[in-house]
Amino acid sequence: MIQRTNSEWIDSLKDPIDDEALIDLRATLLRGLRASLSNRINMDLDSLTEDFAQDALLKILKSLDSFRGESKFTTWAQKIAINVAFTELRRRRWKDISLQDIVETPDGDEFTPAILTDPGKTPEMETTQNDILSIVYNLIETELTDRQKTALLAVMQGGMPLEEVARRLDTNRNALYKLIFDARQRLQKKLVEQTGMSTQDVMSVFEKK
Repeated sequence: MIQRTNSEWIDSLKDPIDDEALIDLRATLLRGLRASLSNRINMDLDSLTEDFAQDALLKILKSLDSFRGESKFTTWAQKIAINVAFTELRRRRWKDISLQDIVETPDGDEFTPAILTDPGKTPEMETTQNDILSIVYNLIETELTDRQKTALLAVMQGGMPLEEVARRLDTNRNALYKLIFDARQRLQKKLVEQTGMSTQDVMSVFEKK
């Protein structure tokens, strides 16, 4: 592979693209992807890295103007490729899971937060938490919009990444964050009103000791 300076990489990848430079960059991305992903996935590594490298090449070519020369061009390009790979792997992880699967169990019941399955809880603490949880679930059903409920449970209960929930709800990350923030604020306010506890008291009930 030809050794190139940063400026030579940029010049060779702008229209008209130098085919040899494109081949060299693709080979560089493949090496970096294989090294980064070899211990992280148990699928067909060669096939996956080929796909990721191709997607990364397209993104890199569109982003050449954003390269500021603060690192080697190949280092910058490999970071883009790794980000593309991890984003796609996260998407594939959730591909066959619907938002309804996240919000409800097969029996139609809501998920139970992990904090409520803590084996170290005292009976008194468990009773208090369950009482508050019952109020929370009622508030989720009566005080939140369907969209707020779906977003909140998918992220907070199901653990689905924000980017994936945003894609399913046909919105963007910032709008989804605002949706969840507003939902949590409303729940917190109503919970304090109904229990007579302060916000700090409510949160302390669910703190792990």
